[in-house]
Amino acid sequence: MLSFFWLRCLLKMVKENIVVPEEILSFCCNGLQGSTSPPRARDPGEREEAPGAMASPSPPRNPTEVQMSQLVLPCHTNHRGELSTGQLLKWIDTAACLSAERHAGCPCVTASMDDIYFEHTISQPYINPPGQWDGKSGVCVGQVVNIKAKVNRAFNSSMEVGIQVSYEDLCSGKHCSICKAYATFVAQGPFGSKVKLKPLTPQTEEEKIEYSIAAERRRMRLVHKDTLKDLLTRSPRETELETRDGSVAVPAEKTRVESVELVLPPHANHQGNTFGGQIMAWMENVATIAASRLCHAHPTLRAIEMFHFRGPSQVGDRLVLKAIVNNAFKNSMEVGVCAEAYGQEMSISRRHINSAFMTFVVLDQEGRPRTLPMVAPEPGEGERRYREASARKKIRLDRKYVVSCKQTEVPLSVPWDQSNKVYLSYNNVSALKTLVAKANWALAKEKEKVRMYTLEEDKFLSFRIEMSVHIAASQAFSLLSDLRRRHEWDRHYTSAELVQQVDDDDVIYHVVSQTLSHENKPQDFVILASRRKPCSKGDPYVVAFRSVTLPTHPASAGFTRGETLCSGFCIWPESEEMSKVAYYNQATPGYLNYVTTNVAGLSSNFCATFEACEKFLLKNKEDLIMRL
Repeated sequence: MLSFFWLRCLLKMVKENIVVPEEILSFCCNGLQGSTSPPRARDPGEREEAPGAMASPSPPRNPTEVQMSQLVLPCHTNHRGELSTGQLLKWIDTAACLSAERHAGCPCVTASMDDIYFEHTISQPYINPPGQWDGKSGVCVGQVVNIKAKVNRAFNSSMEVGIQVSYEDLCSGKHCSICKAYATFVAQGPFGSKVKLKPLTPQTEEEKIEYSIAAERRRMRLVHKDTLKDLLTRSPRETELETRDGSVAVPAEKTRVESVELVLPPHANHQGNTFGGQIMAWMENVATIAASRLCHAHPTLRAIEMFHFRGPSQVGDRLVLKAIVNNAFKNSMEVGVCAEAYGQEMSISRRHINSAFMTFVVLDQEGRPRTLPMVAPEPGEGERRYREASARKKIRLDRKYVVSCKQTEVPLSVPWDQSNKVYLSYNNVSALKTLVAKANWALAKEKEKVRMYTLEEDKFLSFRIEMSVHIAASQAFSLLSDLRRRHEWDRHYTSAELVQQVDDDDVIYHVVSQTLSHENKPQDFVILASRRKPCSKGDPYVVAFRSVTLPTHPASAGFTRGETLCSGFCIWPESEEMSKVAYYNQATPGYLNYVTTNVAGLSSNFCATFEACEKFLLKNKEDLIMRL
């Protein structure tokens, strides 16, 4: 009842225009909720207890992590009541931008968005009973889209942001993944100047893996154009022309779409630049129209190949969006789309600000892709786009086969050719870096300076051997990356022939081992060796090995063809003249007995081989200095 006394006093003071002390006001409000204690003045220096201070501490969270949950409303959907892909792209870009700005501490702009593959389509070919969800249909009204974004790695003035998108059905409680994407953002200072970013320190095992592989993804982005150009140079034009059937093909010109949008304040971010997600949404819209004109149906977006932002646009700009079907395959079609900007003056030339390629399919009532009509390209530019679409399809298949598969799903020996060399190199290095970043390595054996660790995971037993050597890291890297010299310290190697110098970083060797197989024959290997120098301070020198197949070097009767899935060296500088050299190997079944014998202490071949490696490095470092 005491609180009501204070409340009557409060009402009287308000009526007479008397200023109410904060303590009295707070007490009266608390009193109505059951508190009967009078207000107490806080002692000098006493800190106010934070809400929830008695709760158990939550695990540390990545400071750049942003989580966004969006309830799908009718305004977010298309004419079929399904979540618009354009709306999803807006949410993805917004979440990624907020994560980037958390790390940069300043405005950031989208530079590119890597290839997006939709694991579950954003369309609904099934008609479900009310309140039921079959796990196959797309995102519809009433479901929730969950987006998690965090910075994987910061480079000089750009950073990679990883985005995971899933959705949940609130009625059934089921969750399903939609897609995973990587975006590159650039930090901007006053007047558009670039900002040098602070380094990012990964904490968890997952963050360490993403941090390490981010450098490989960056490298792959930079060489993408060269990969496409090289493939087009090697592919015959006649093959493409022979597959065309002008009598049944739809002229590509009939699918052409051009639309204009005026950039208004709601389309812009807090910096006045057009939202990257808004531009992507507009581009998706015209691409869908172009695809519909070919198939005369409602197409489903399956994949988006790298949005690349070439420049910004601002409020007041006019954006011209163009789309056309470049090529139609049996069950899918590629639509090319670009965005150009101009101001009020038409005399000023348009600025090309973005381009992308989108892959669509048309699903039947059972959710299976329908056969599509063929496209007849227009002469000149149309034929170029037609051929490039075929090359991009091959690259997508190679990338999906080599890069997107889980490590346990990748076959030991992948066929090597010019079109997939970038992705095989990426897979080779990223697999080793993933193994290095694992957290559950256990010390199995130690002999003087040599330490041996093991890692048991899934179907694989991996091992790592390391020691510190009195040699500069760059020298050890140069000596260990040349397999032709490995027989000088590794008694298991008889010879290594250089088969192909792919480029400065990748070499293919034919290796002969004197270790006998179960067939009592020596083994041979075709090995891709990929080298990487440190991307930034703290990164190791990397030499990664994996098996590939080459038509010029098939398996022969005199040898048992051996395979290696993931192995290689990582070399960390400890000082100018000291390095930590570590060898990693994910043991294949044929190598397993040899590994377990050493782990169990029944053999010391590993330690002896690594000690021989140290002697080889110390013996040859002076000669290497003289040659350099």
